[in-house]
Amino acid sequence: MTSAAISSAEPSSNAPAGPDADDLAVADALAHEVSRLLRLVQRTSRYSGPADLDRATFHVLVQLATGVGPQRSGDIAEALCTDPSTVSRRVAALVKQGLIERRADPDDGRASLLAVTDAGHAALEQSRLHKAWLVAGALAGWPIEKRRALVALLADFSTDYQQHELSTGPVRRHGGGN
Repeated sequence: MTSAAISSAEPSSNAPAGPDADDLAVADALAHEVSRLLRLVQRTSRYSGPADLDRATFHVLVQLATGVGPQRSGDIAEALCTDPSTVSRRVAALVKQGLIERRADPDDGRASLLAVTDAGHAALEQSRLHKAWLVAGALAGWPIEKRRALVALLADFSTDYQQHELSTGPVRRHGGGN
């Protein structure tokens, strides 16, 4: 966004005071760099676990492993802000590969809970280590204090961004989103 476009995006005089042009310019630059980083991560992390899992299916596995334990498919869809039918297809692939398993839901005999298998946990650990090696290599020339500062700043930004998103109402994706 150009500075002229940023200036024209300012609210009318009767609207509550918001960010000024400098704030918007910094936010625009940050959004650009975050987008660039996400594209780089997507491009360089083709291997994010088992070789034949696409990124969205891998996110289902991560949600199950880092969530509150075994979950229903609908709960996973809600947590990932995606359509239940999309999660169902991804769950089927994960079950077929032995990375998750279906368990009887003790509260509802008609439903099943999904849980990560030992093979699924091993695949996630292998992926975590692979990503850590990639990031460590990229930051190898940075002093440890600068690396720790980056982690702290990114954590603060993610937390604040999430809180802001929740307070303004997140946009929910449907269909094939991830």
